[in-house]
Amino acid sequence: MSNEGTSVMSEQNNEKSALVPRLRFPEFQETRDLVGVRDFFDHTDTSEKTEAFDKNRLLTVKLHANGVVKNEKTNLTGGANYFNRRAGQFVFSKIDLLNGAFGIVPDALDGFASSSDVPAYSFKSNRSSTFFVNWLKASYERLNIERTGTSTTLKRISPEKFLALDVPVPSDTEQIKIANFLSSIDELFKREVEKLENLKAHKRGLMQHLFPREDETIPRFRFPQFLEASEWKRRKISDLLKRSTKPVDVDSGATYQEIGIRSHGKGLFHKDFVSGKALGDKRVFWVEENAFVVNIVFAWEQAVAVTSMQEKGMIASHRFPMYVAQKSKSNVDFIKYFFLTKKGKELLGIASPGGAGRNKTLGQKDFENLEFLSPEHVEEQAEIARCLSSLDNLIAAQSQKIDAFKIHKKGLMQQLFPVMLEMHA
Repeated sequence: MSNEGTSVMSEQNNEKSALVPRLRFPEFQETRDLVGVRDFFDHTDTSEKTEAFDKNRLLTVKLHANGVVKNEKTNLTGGANYFNRRAGQFVFSKIDLLNGAFGIVPDALDGFASSSDVPAYSFKSNRSSTFFVNWLKASYERLNIERTGTSTTLKRISPEKFLALDVPVPSDTEQIKIANFLSSIDELFKREVEKLENLKAHKRGLMQHLFPREDETIPRFRFPQFLEASEWKRRKISDLLKRSTKPVDVDSGATYQEIGIRSHGKGLFHKDFVSGKALGDKRVFWVEENAFVVNIVFAWEQAVAVTSMQEKGMIASHRFPMYVAQKSKSNVDFIKYFFLTKKGKELLGIASPGGAGRNKTLGQKDFENLEFLSPEHVEEQAEIARCLSSLDNLIAAQSQKIDAFKIHKKGLMQQLFPVMLEMHA
């Protein structure tokens, strides 16, 4: 978001002023009235207890102010009693309110139920639900309220303590201006998210065209310079890659940094530094640049990646075997992208026998014996990899833009809405 959106606002000179936010539209100078959370709701409008429990009509609240959604994990729903909720009601999780678990019931979930751990309140006709939710989005991490209870994992917020909080409420005119301002930001954010989703959808569609369909040996899309090339050939992993093993002679006085791999093709990450003494007898290997690497425990979840110069000098445990390309036969990035296809995931599952979760371990021989179609010429493999890599770069850049947008909006909202901790500072 540019500075133009906030240039019409002025910083307040006194940050400790009881009812004045740090960021405000200049035409509004009066202090804000304190209104109890309780006063936003109509307490005569009580909830109706659910007589016939329907596990397909339950709602829940997502963390980090991401709203109200259908509860797809009914086994995680707490409480013995369930109540019908109506569109427009405010609901929150007693357990996770301070983690942003609250929102307004959407029209699509009208009549859905929640347990007593997710209470609901109807707004008074003279109170703005939009203002209240925006205030809570800006404030939930800073609320002066504690969870109580005997359980260390399931302590709860008392509804009475939540209702006893005070909200600095501006005039109706200022509320409308704040709401319109935040709506314009939300609209910009929505467009950026749509761009990201479109890029991801484009990549998914492109991958379906760049790799042959079942029972075919030529992809539907081929780069012009390879239109006359031969059909793709079925070859084993062992024909395309060779194992790289460079054991580390661990020095107890040195420090090392290990790599890890995220599932679903989300790449490598770097773990915290660890001393050689802490590694002890653990088998570790030097990371080789430009190597295909797989997490044998989560291969079935497509935990595959390719190393780069950023991993130079790092180490990997025996759970992350590395493979380098057989000369003039393969491109490791192409092989990574193949294993991110539906067929690639299927083959990784075949090579990972066992039950669910950690019991599904990739067998090295099983992996090396996997067969799949690939272009005979490594140049075509490389061209496919470059195409998909360029899309990945665009997706990464757009994701970073969205993350920065979120941080910027969060900062704006915290300045627009003072909370009691600031007011008593």
